[in-house]
Amino acid sequence: MEILSFVLIIYGILVLYLILSKSYFLFNNPKTKMFFKMFGEKGTIIFFVIWGLIALGIGVYLQL
Repeated sequence: MEILSFVLIIYGILVLYLILSKSYFLFNNPKTKMFFKMFGEKGTIIFFVIWGLIALGIGVYLQL
């Protein structure tokens, strides 16, 4: 479980960093563009922030 928690923590931090810095890598991804069409820019950012926080929270919870 330690490896899974470590991966989830790193993944959560990476997602939050990329979405909050509006990374070129993330915003030009075809899957992200699909989210833009479905949710708009603000909805996509909110979705990814929630997704990153959930991954980070699960990783921290598993570490306890």
